[in-house]
Amino acid sequence: MPPKSPTVAIIPLPPPYLLPRRLLRPQTLFPSQKRQFGIKSIDPPAPSRFNNVGPGLSPLLSSSTVALERRAKANTLPLRTGALAIKKGMTAIYDTETGKRTPCTVLQLDRVQVVSHKTRKKHGYYAVCVGSGWKSTKNITKPMLGHFSVQGVSPKSHLHEFRVADHTGLLAVGEEIRADWFMEGQYVDTRSNCKGKGFQGVMKRWGMHGQDRSHGASLSHRSLGSAGQGQGGGSRVYPGKKMAGNMGGQRNTVQSLKVLQTDREKGLVVVTGAVSGPKGCLVMISDAIKKPWPLMPPPPKPAEVT
Repeated sequence: MPPKSPTVAIIPLPPPYLLPRRLLRPQTLFPSQKRQFGIKSIDPPAPSRFNNVGPGLSPLLSSSTVALERRAKANTLPLRTGALAIKKGMTAIYDTETGKRTPCTVLQLDRVQVVSHKTRKKHGYYAVCVGSGWKSTKNITKPMLGHFSVQGVSPKSHLHEFRVADHTGLLAVGEEIRADWFMEGQYVDTRSNCKGKGFQGVMKRWGMHGQDRSHGASLSHRSLGSAGQGQGGGSRVYPGKKMAGNMGGQRNTVQSLKVLQTDREKGLVVVTGAVSGPKGCLVMISDAIKKPWPLMPPPPKPAEVT
């Protein structure tokens, strides 16, 4: 008679919440099963007819790609890059035939070069980073110094990006932008910071009338009156209430200024009217978006070598 196999007592396992976590891992229970990362939904959402995901459906008009194409077609992005200039002051030009006096502003371009590019594939939009002026290497951080050295451009004191419509507006890195980049007779937009006035009262900042100079008024001639009602309005000062505070110093854009004269050798661009900011401030010049784009002459063909 063959021997009987010893009986093995089956000990029931405790509830899962009493077991250690290492025993509940999938690798412990099922060694051959690979671990899957992520959370899989038990009830996946049903396809919607509003998200335009599927064959034969056009992309939504709110996507970034369609928005970029729409801006380019609507002429809201210039075809060319802009330039950085320094405001030198205001003067006037007289017409010798009619005697008409035209006030104008003189802007000077100082060693303006293309520093880098922004492309649609890498950054999501097309732009040209332009630098102006010169700065000592000891006054530049190491990351910025490495950025300039990689691009092969001398350190610049001012940097600014100018967005363009497509890749055709990207100039070569290191190319210098002269004053004749803007043609006489075309229109440009200028952006600069206004003069900072510091902390000013309500009369100078907002043009308020002020209080009475008589009938017992004392030490409150140029001060603010009521800041709000005491009852019925929440007994508080409403947001946006015009009060005393810091005045000036914000970015201002002056559109559609006509270019009167340009001087390539001295880097001067003379535009009509006034440009915001004090003398010596930085001014961004670009083609006017509310005027037709300038018709630039084609580049000269290289001479044939015989």
